[in-house]
Amino acid sequence: MAQKPIVMEQLKQVLQLQADGIGIREIARRVGISRNSVRKYLLLLSDDERLSDPELADKAYSNDMLALDAERLRQVTVHFSNAGSELSKTGVTRQLLWREYLNEHPDGYSYSRYCHHLKQYLKNRDLSMHLEYQASDMIMIDFAGKLQHYIDTSTGETIACQVFVAILPFSGLIYCKAVASQRSEDFLSCINGMLKFYGGVPATLLCDNLKTAVIRPSRYEPVFTELCQQLSEHYSTTFSATRPYSPRDKAMVERAVRIVYTHVYAPLRTCDFTSLEGLNAAMQEQLILLNDKPYKNTPYSRRYFFEKQERDQLKQLPAQPFCSKKVVQLTVQRNYHIQLTEDHRYYSVPYIHVGKKVKVVYDNRTIEIYLNQERIALHVRKNLNKAYTTLAEHMPPHHQRMQQIRGWNRDDLLAQALGIGKSTLEAATLMLQNSIYMEQNYKACFGMLMLHKKYGSFRLEAACSRALQGTRVNYSMIKNILERGLDKQLSLPVPTPLPDHENIRGKDQYQ
Repeated sequence: MAQKPIVMEQLKQVLQLQADGIGIREIARRVGISRNSVRKYLLLLSDDERLSDPELADKAYSNDMLALDAERLRQVTVHFSNAGSELSKTGVTRQLLWREYLNEHPDGYSYSRYCHHLKQYLKNRDLSMHLEYQASDMIMIDFAGKLQHYIDTSTGETIACQVFVAILPFSGLIYCKAVASQRSEDFLSCINGMLKFYGGVPATLLCDNLKTAVIRPSRYEPVFTELCQQLSEHYSTTFSATRPYSPRDKAMVERAVRIVYTHVYAPLRTCDFTSLEGLNAAMQEQLILLNDKPYKNTPYSRRYFFEKQERDQLKQLPAQPFCSKKVVQLTVQRNYHIQLTEDHRYYSVPYIHVGKKVKVVYDNRTIEIYLNQERIALHVRKNLNKAYTTLAEHMPPHHQRMQQIRGWNRDDLLAQALGIGKSTLEAATLMLQNSIYMEQNYKACFGMLMLHKKYGSFRLEAACSRALQGTRVNYSMIKNILERGLDKQLSLPVPTPLPDHENIRGKDQYQ
């Protein structure tokens, strides 16, 4: 194996000691190298001229063995460029890669030197970058690796629980909460509690690829669960996931977890808790102390930076926290309703969507109906005996008119008639008395009032005035008057009353 060259500082010491008249044996002792090495370098640098460092290196290190070592380094670097990524594969070890390297280069490095150069190669590739975060841009979330515990008093059993940790990277404000598991209901509780704690919503929630949040991890297009999509819509934010196996993407929350271990876990290590609520209450006390603690060598804390620079930039929270919703795919029926089989009730959808597949998202309060990610209907869910919930704007025009007719009552119709004129009001009053079938009276009166849309209120009032001169008033008579233009003619002459005469008998004569 080639002799390892001495460093430049040692080389300069050798030359300086030799110039001072020190012997080879003493030079070797003072510098810490062999006498043969001293002789070799003194022989190579026998000139008295003063050389610069590059020139000195060229003369001292220009030998065949160093050239050979440079060639070895080049070969092993090429080898690492092909084999460096193999270590992540199952069963691949450094020993195996070294043997494959020796098969290609029998005069290559020993195993120890091979591992040394491999470490340097990987170190140069595994560089980290300092990131600058914007206020209110992101919250990083994660579950701590170490669990917390409380004691079930009924059984004496120690119950392990997960700890949810979140951080605003800009201000460093930390939140944590103990929950029973990482399941959807507990994850939802953590998100609601976290946003309430911060008092606002960031632009993005960055999480790990936990199963509760991510269906299919991907470096570029991760697929999130329905719960995350609903949370995003409710809070007007977006979920983002780290690259698989890349914890540095959320380095701030990884560090926050370690801080929680030190400032929350450690102070509570000797305490026993008998409920999850009691554990969380104690954790919140420690969390307040942590967020109010000044940074090292400064008077400012995490909470100070949050209150001064970040709180006001967070988006406003909705009036209500998110409530978990169920999702089903249904087909809009011919009567432009979907049937929610859970309560055997029907809810309307705009009639133009009959026959289409829609997504129905519902909870105990509301029912939302979506088509191609666009909400097309919203209903308030009520426990009524009524099987159908129908909004008028969802009905086709002719159904709306029928519904409108069925919805009139006597007072509504008379109020609308009075708005047109006194004669119209009198005609409507008589028409509502025409038959014992009130439904038919309502339809006839409504039809008469609708004539003003075609002929105008002035002509309808004149037509009703003319119709009242007859013995009976109905829809057909008023319609005929308008169609023939009789409402535009002069009123019929009033017959002249008979004069009084002694030969005219009155009604008393017939008793």
